[in-house]
Amino acid sequence: MNNVLETRSIDKYFRKPVDFHVLKDISFSVKEGEFVSIMGKSGSGKSTLLYILSTMDTDYEGKLYLNNELVTGKSHKLLSQIRNEHIGFVFQFHYLLSEFSVLENVMLPAKKLGAKSFLDIQKDAMDKLEMLNIGHLATKRASRISGGEKQRVAIARALINNPTILMGDEPTGNLDSFNAENVFQIFKRLKEEQGLSLLVVTHDHDFAKRTDRIIEMEDGRIIK
Repeated sequence: MNNVLETRSIDKYFRKPVDFHVLKDISFSVKEGEFVSIMGKSGSGKSTLLYILSTMDTDYEGKLYLNNELVTGKSHKLLSQIRNEHIGFVFQFHYLLSEFSVLENVMLPAKKLGAKSFLDIQKDAMDKLEMLNIGHLATKRASRISGGEKQRVAIARALINNPTILMGDEPTGNLDSFNAENVFQIFKRLKEEQGLSLLVVTHDHDFAKRTDRIIEMEDGRIIK
């Protein structure tokens, strides 16, 4: 099995107001089709790590590989393209543009990537919505749908460029248990049916224990 993501000895310091060693010697990998969760108390470095893994934060020591290719040290322009092509991201808050329709929100990252025609992107976006059972919401304004529906739209948007890996930062943190379960089942299906790799930071033990593997963090280190 190929590694989709790998870190080698990643260290991260915050320099202000005083030096603080926030991530210490982080080394792990995520394989193709693996569903991994990251757990740890607040302040353990989970979100800081995810920010580095998503290529948004480049101020760290060590090496980050995506699809066996070293991404550490690449230009911001190139990283932006890598991110758009290979990484889907789902946050605790959906960050949809409320004045846009559901379909338009899902299309946005593909329009930014610019690899397909408008009509192809529209069809892809519709396919993703149908897959998540929310095709009927396509023309609705994003402000007019429920919280659970918004998170499903955010997942569809994260999948529009067919990423290699889907990353989540507390993707169920804002949802009730019914909708949280819904999101878990969607992720599980993506892994099983499409072989997608998933890496999710979560506080939810029930969610984490059903993933393939839990990476536990404490004080900036991986403890297991």
